[in-house]
Amino acid sequence: MDRTAAQMVQLVSTESSRHRNRCSALPLPRHARARAAAGFPGGRRRPHAATIRLLVHPTPGHTGPLLVRLPLPLAARMASSSSSPAPAPAPAGEPLRQKRILSSKLYLDVPSSKAPVVYSPAYDISFLGLEKLHPFESAKWGRVCRYLTREGHLEKKKLVEPLEACKEDLLVVHTEAYLNSLKSSYRVASIVEVPPVSLVPNWIVHKKLLYPFRKQVGGSILSAKLALERGWSINVGGGFHHCSAEEGGGFCAYADISLCIQFAFVRLNISSVLIIDLDAHQGNGHEKDFANDGRVYILDMYNAGIYPFDFTAKQYIDQKVELVSGTKTDEYLEQLDNALEVCKSRFQPQLIVYNAGTDILDGDPLGKLEISPEGVVTRDEKVFRFAKDQNIPVLMLTSGGYMKSSARVIADSIINLLNKNLIELGNQLG
Repeated sequence: MDRTAAQMVQLVSTESSRHRNRCSALPLPRHARARAAAGFPGGRRRPHAATIRLLVHPTPGHTGPLLVRLPLPLAARMASSSSSPAPAPAPAGEPLRQKRILSSKLYLDVPSSKAPVVYSPAYDISFLGLEKLHPFESAKWGRVCRYLTREGHLEKKKLVEPLEACKEDLLVVHTEAYLNSLKSSYRVASIVEVPPVSLVPNWIVHKKLLYPFRKQVGGSILSAKLALERGWSINVGGGFHHCSAEEGGGFCAYADISLCIQFAFVRLNISSVLIIDLDAHQGNGHEKDFANDGRVYILDMYNAGIYPFDFTAKQYIDQKVELVSGTKTDEYLEQLDNALEVCKSRFQPQLIVYNAGTDILDGDPLGKLEISPEGVVTRDEKVFRFAKDQNIPVLMLTSGGYMKSSARVIADSIINLLNKNLIELGNQLG
């Protein structure tokens, strides 16, 4: 190429744009999410070079454009000399999402006389006996609270009852098409994995099954507010981590984790959230919802040999700790310690959403891990201490757990947090 630049080179930004578009279409490198705070668009790693196309006058032995790989600063300067791309517009639905969040009634003003423990008797599912066809213990939420109140650790009047999430609230994350699909009893039956539900009139399905779920969604959303106000909160329910904006499954009909985080971004003026998902199953729902959101960092520690086998969602996990069936308590807690230490150095959140499933218990028919009840109590203590040591508000959701003993273990864990001064169930604000 011995011609002068003016004779032989015409810079075209098309190829550079295609390069950026291809990068945007690739799965997000989840370990790079923390870089979003440093100004990298979408939390993606800044490329070190760009490909541009030079149009040259025909020379012997060469036809068509010449693709040249240039260092990014040089490529950027050359591209800017020819055209300046317009800033990317905000997502089309974002103003409507914000309007829905700001007009929601779910963020109640909770008196200081109440503890940041959220529960409603409506959480518990009693559905013509059909709930017994699923291994999930659908009354465990109420049993947890009864243990705490009957044993004198928490006054019943100090519990916070949430409102039900309405359609406008759910549309903050869910699509209209997905919510409409729940008008089919067959569709709901497939989500909750109880086939006879498909034979029940849909209005009964909504009243007996989906209404309790919507109350728990309201509880998760309110609990995020309480966590920021009080330093911690527990929703004795929620944690529907298999549900995403467009798809439910695994007994999860609404994406309460995604919803509570989206509400927190708008109403609580925060911009960084850490999800610590320690349910035995992979949290594929929230992983898909936050696939390209650099404000959310996900630590997911789960049994890789069980449902949901969602390989697409796996690529969106920042810290993936895959366990094998039969993992025992000591190894589990050691892996958790290591993961939390790594997480501390990678991401500085303003809120932790802790999905504390008890299906890791030894004997759980679905979790297939062998963690002792004492191990679960220690696990929860480690997460709350991790949050307290860094002065980060933490919201705990109870998520999965498919044995009768789960309620007792959850209650014992809360009591242990109380005894270790990691939470306070009394009139902590006067």
